[in-house]
Amino acid sequence: MRKISPLALAALLALAGPAWAQSVKAIVTKVDQVAGKVTLDHERIPKLDMDAMTMAYKVKDPAMLKDLKSGDKVDFEVDEADGQYTVTKIRKAK
Repeated sequence: MRKISPLALAALLALAGPAWAQSVKAIVTKVDQVAGKVTLDHERIPKLDMDAMTMAYKVKDPAMLKDLKSGDKVDFEVDEADGQYTVTKIRKAK
């Protein structure tokens, strides 16, 4: 059996991206620019063991909300820290 060198393994892992980065499909139901929040009707989020639901999330950067409106289909990524869920990436679905 052929072994993979540590350098090759490190390169593969770097190219694969973070294992926790998981895009989730959702529909925007509300955008609150002032509060920096977006309400999403989303599918199940396995990495957070969260069922599909509608929930308001704080966004990492309020500028992420400028082109969003209710009814938009999006793909997003969310992280949890200290019991707070924050959308770190959001983009309109293709």
